[in-house]
Amino acid sequence: MADTQDFAGRVAVVTGASRGIGYQLAKELGKRGAHVFALAKTVGGLEDLDDEIRAAGGTATLVPVDVTDFDALDRLGAAIFERFKKLDILVGNAGILGTLAPTGHIKPKDFEKVMATNVTANFRLIRSLDPLLRQSEAGRAVFMTSAQARDRVPFWGLQAASKAALDAMVVTYAHEMEKAPLRVNLYDPGPVRTGLRAKAMPGEKPESLTQPEEVVPDILKLLSPELAETGLCYRRESGTFEAV
Repeated sequence: MADTQDFAGRVAVVTGASRGIGYQLAKELGKRGAHVFALAKTVGGLEDLDDEIRAAGGTATLVPVDVTDFDALDRLGAAIFERFKKLDILVGNAGILGTLAPTGHIKPKDFEKVMATNVTANFRLIRSLDPLLRQSEAGRAVFMTSAQARDRVPFWGLQAASKAALDAMVVTYAHEMEKAPLRVNLYDPGPVRTGLRAKAMPGEKPESLTQPEEVVPDILKLLSPELAETGLCYRRESGTFEAV
C-alpha cells in the first residue's frame, strides 16, 4: 500500500484488532498517521500489532477487552475524550459466528452471546463514542456485515439475525446523522481468510480465499474524509454501494 500520511492527526477505534481484517486495518491506519485505539481480547496479537505500528513510526493505544464488557466501552469513550476530545474513525469489526444449526436447536446462551457481540456491543460503542464522532470535522464509522443478513441461508439463522439487526441499527444511525459531517456505512468483505471463515467452512481451501490485507483499501476509502456516501453497504465482491 502507499506510503502516505493521509490519516495523520486522526483518532481511530478498531475492534477485533488482534487478528484478521481488524489487525491489518489497524496496522495500516497507524502506518498512515492515525492514532489507533486497538481493541481485542488477545493480548499477544495486540502487542504484535503495536510493534508493527511503532516500527512504521505510528502510535497506538492497546485496549485488551472483550467487547461485551459494556462498562469498559463506556470507560473507553471517557478516556478518549479526556485525551483527544474527539474521535474521527470507528470501525466495528469484532464479531463471532455462533452456532450453525436449525433455528429451533440454537441454545439460548449461544443466541445471547452472538447478539451481545454482533449487535449490542456495536450499539454500546455508538452510545459511548457518538458524542466524540460528532466533534470530528469528518467523522467516519464502518461496521462489518455479511451476506447472511440478506440471503438467509438455512442453518445460518443466528448469524443472519445478528447481522440483519446490525444493518438496521447502523443504517438508522446513519440517517440520524445526515445533517452532521459524520458518514456511517456497512462493509461486506465477502469470503476472507479469517478464523471465523475457517470455523464456518472447515473444508474450504484457505489459499482460495481473499487475504485480510486485500480488503483494507476498500475500508480506507470508506474512512476517507472525502467520502460522501452514508447509510449504505459497500460490497467488495460487486465493488458497489447498495441500499440495505
